[in-house]
This record gives sequence, C-alpha cells and structure tokens, in this order.
Amino acid sequence: MLIIFTDGASLGNPGPMGIGIVVYRGEMRIEELSEYIGTGTNNIAEYTAVIKALETAHRIGEREVHIKSDSELVVRQMNNDYKVKDIKLKPLKRKIDSLCKGLEVHFEHIPRDKNKEADKLSKEAAKLGKKRGGRAYQAKL
Repeated sequence: MLIIFTDGASLGNPGPMGIGIVVYRGEMRIEELSEYIGTGTNNIAEYTAVIKALETAHRIGEREVHIKSDSELVVRQMNNDYKVKDIKLKPLKRKIDSLCKGLEVHFEHIPRDKNKEADKLSKEAAKLGKKRGGRAYQAKL
C-alpha cells in the first residue's frame, strides 16, 4: 500500500499554483514531487495534487492507495460527502474518479501540521514557477 500526502498552493488565489506530493511505502519515503502548474485557485491546485498522486500510484503499479490531505473540501468531495459545485472542479473530479477505477483508494483529512512536507513542496513550486516565469519544476527522490 502507498501512503501519499498531497497539497496544493496558490499564491494569491487565484495566482501561481504549485503542488506537492510525498509518497511512502510503509515507513520508507520513495518519491516526492514539487511542480508549478500555472495560475489558478488553491482548490484547483489541491485537486491537481490528488490527480498526480493517483497517476503516481498507477505508474508504480500499486493497487491500494491512502491519500492524506489537509484540504477538508477535497477529501469530503472525494468521499462524496459534499457535492462538487464549482464548474472548474467538475472535470478534475471526473478525472480523479476515472483514476480511482481499478484501485482501492482511501481519502483522509489530516491537520495541516501533519502535512508539512507536501505543503512545503507545493509552496516552493508555486514560488519557483512564479520566479521562472511559469517553467515547470519537478523534484523526485
């Protein structure tokens, strides 16, 4: 099973967005991603981080995934506790639903202080992307 911490940041909301994911298999940290993803809102960034997490699970070939996020909105929408009303988020939700097929996925809301690594990566990516004029930056272990 993979445990993936996700976070999205937007500097200005809307503003430059970055995502951060940190992937663990058991206690071992096996991958991280920090990526500038353009301009938009924090919710778009949060959703995009979940998409990247699920794409990573597929690439690695893992079928059981536990996604941890400090975005209560995203977790509740992924767990179908809340409806997705924002028109810009609906296609992202459909993409996530599609990526969940064939996987056993659990979404968990965690406090912000338990998501420091992904938070740092997402903010660094947004800041670096802004400085580089929008060129993507990725970091992997």
